[in-house]
Amino acid sequence: MLTVALEPAAADDHDGVLALLARAQLPTADLTPAALADFIVARDGADVVGTVAVEQHGADGLLRSLAVAPDWRRHGIGGALLDAAEMSAERRGMRSIWLLTLDAELFFRQRGFQRAERSSAPTALHSSAQFLSLCPASAACLMKRVA
Repeated sequence: MLTVALEPAAADDHDGVLALLARAQLPTADLTPAALADFIVARDGADVVGTVAVEQHGADGLLRSLAVAPDWRRHGIGGALLDAAEMSAERRGMRSIWLLTLDAELFFRQRGFQRAERSSAPTALHSSAQFLSLCPASAACLMKRVA
């Protein structure tokens, strides 16, 4: 396994995070520099090679933007980022994490997430950009309890 540093995103990571997410074909329309406060990045030196975020919506979280650069995939970085996001959510007092995905359902199900009806997600999540417009109705909705 390759070694990278996992750490909170810094203000100057905005462009690197956006580039990585665009390359992974994940939504970026709502990501302002202020949104980086929710992000964890995987770094190889100064380069952002992975990213994930958990947006807090009341007592629940919305996991988004889990991406790993193609050359770094299959080295455990995605799993390490997910573990770090779950620990962050628990420390921040969230009781569950929800997500929407078009192509990574198996990855998340192997890590304890369960399929859920989109309509059963907490009300606060329904006002997020992900639920409102960025992720199509065909996206799988999954959740996991963290507390």
